[in-house]
Amino acid sequence: MADRMAGKVAFITGAARGQGRSHALRLAAEGADVIAVDRCAEIDSVAPVYSMPTEHDLAETARRVEELGRRAVARIADVRDFDGLQAAFDSGVAELGRVDVVIANAGIVSFGRSWELTAEQWQDMIDVNLTGVFHTAKAAIPTMIEQGDGGCLLLISSVAGLKGRGGLAHYSAAKQGVVGLMQSLAGELGEHGIRVNTIHPTNVSTPMIQHPTFYGMFSPPGAEPTLENAEPAMRAMHVLPTPWVRESDVSDAVAFLAGDEARFVTGAAFPVDAGVGVR
Repeated sequence: MADRMAGKVAFITGAARGQGRSHALRLAAEGADVIAVDRCAEIDSVAPVYSMPTEHDLAETARRVEELGRRAVARIADVRDFDGLQAAFDSGVAELGRVDVVIANAGIVSFGRSWELTAEQWQDMIDVNLTGVFHTAKAAIPTMIEQGDGGCLLLISSVAGLKGRGGLAHYSAAKQGVVGLMQSLAGELGEHGIRVNTIHPTNVSTPMIQHPTFYGMFSPPGAEPTLENAEPAMRAMHVLPTPWVRESDVSDAVAFLAGDEARFVTGAAFPVDAGVGVR
């Protein structure tokens, strides 16, 4: 459906790579212009685990959107900084004219048993993965209401947003908080024709999981933390025979929920989990 998003504008956080870039390219391929936002700098509590995207990555997302024949506005902003995020949103809307789809995708992950997490790890996780989602919605909603023709917010949660995961207490708490935020927003915004849903992916093959720390959570005790050693346990998580899903699998859900086919879907927690939820 190459014209599903024709004439629409999508505002996407965490758009420099991974899921965010995939969502931007999928919606652009279906006709949307894109406001792409990312922090493009390291976060100290995450840096020992994996590196954050760069300004080059964000520019590459914009280039690839434009290669699809759509307009792109790329802005550097930290979702923890509401004023900076609002400025990025406002400049994008000023250039592209409106906003129809908001994808609160920016997120981080780190690992540790709950009582061993540092205060910095906890706070960064809540600030990015929960408060950042709230900031994204808050920045966009007044414009969407003023436009008067509906729209949708898609908040990217996780399977950990439906069931807590060991070694991820702070991540699970933030992602489950996103579900409560979604339900509240869906109730508030229905009268304006604005739909709000969460998407709950299982492991997604992005830089967030492609590192030894993540592999170590799934590798047998004493085994080297490699993808080869981790894959059997990652596969065993799922009812369907896969250790992970691709970014494009999540973008398929984004495209459906953003489109008119889902015009009466709101307040839903939409899994893309290969059956984790029925294990």
